[in-house]
Amino acid sequence: MPPDFWTVLFPAVTAAFLASIVEVVEAFTIVLAVGTTRGWRPAILGTLAALGVLAAIVIVLGPALQFIPIHILQLIVGVLLLLFGMGWLRKAVLRAAGVLPLHDEAETFAEETAALKSQAGAPNTLQWIAGIAAFKAVLLEGLEVAFIVIAVGAGKGLLWEASMGALAACVLVLVVGVLVHKPLARVPENTLKFGVGIMLSSFGVFWTGEGLGVEWPGADLILVVLAASFFLAGLLFTKMARATFEGKPA
Repeated sequence: MPPDFWTVLFPAVTAAFLASIVEVVEAFTIVLAVGTTRGWRPAILGTLAALGVLAAIVIVLGPALQFIPIHILQLIVGVLLLLFGMGWLRKAVLRAAGVLPLHDEAETFAEETAALKSQAGAPNTLQWIAGIAAFKAVLLEGLEVAFIVIAVGAGKGLLWEASMGALAACVLVLVVGVLVHKPLARVPENTLKFGVGIMLSSFGVFWTGEGLGVEWPGADLILVVLAASFFLAGLLFTKMARATFEGKPA
C-alpha cells in the first residue's frame, strides 16, 4: 500500500464517491419522474445522451491536463476546489442551522411529476420534452461530478481512481433506485454535502499552497489538519448561524 493512501488517495476517491452520490440522487429523482410519467424510453435515452456528453468531457479534458505545468495546474484546481467546496460547506451549514430548508427529494419528485403531467401536446412532442428534461437533469448534476472527479484527480495523477469512485456511486444509487423504485429521500444529503465540502475545501487549500510553492509541514499529512480545521469551523458556524436565526423576531 503506498504511503499516501490514507492522506491523498483515499480522501480523493471518497470525495468523488460521496459527491457523486449527492448529485446522482438528485438526477435520479428527475429521471424517475420522467420514466413514471412519460415512459422509460425518453428517460433512458435522455440519460444516455447526457452520460455520453459527460464521458466525452472527462476523456478529452482529463488527458489534456498533463500538458499544463503541475504547479500551474495545482494552483488553478486548488482555487476552483476551494471555491466549490466552500459553496457546498456554506449551504450545508445554513441547512443544518435551519436557515435554509433541507433538500427534499420526495417534494422534488412530486413537483417534477406535476409539471410533466400539466404539459399538453402530441405524444411524440411530450416524449421529446420529457427526454430533454432527463438529459438536462443528468447533464447539470453530472457536470459537477465531472468537475470534482477531474479536480481531485488532477493534482496527484488520480484521475482514474477518482473516476472509479464516481462510477461506484452511480452504480450504487441506480441499483438502490431500481430496487425501491421511488425517490431516495432518506439519503442524508446535507450530511454528505457537509463532508464533501470539508474534503474539497481541504484539497483546495492544499493544492493552492502546492501551486504557490508552499512547503507544507508533514507534507500530505497536512490534509488531515486542514480537514479537521474545516470540520470544527463548520460546526462552529452552524452553532452561530442557528443561534442567530433562532434569535430573530418572528
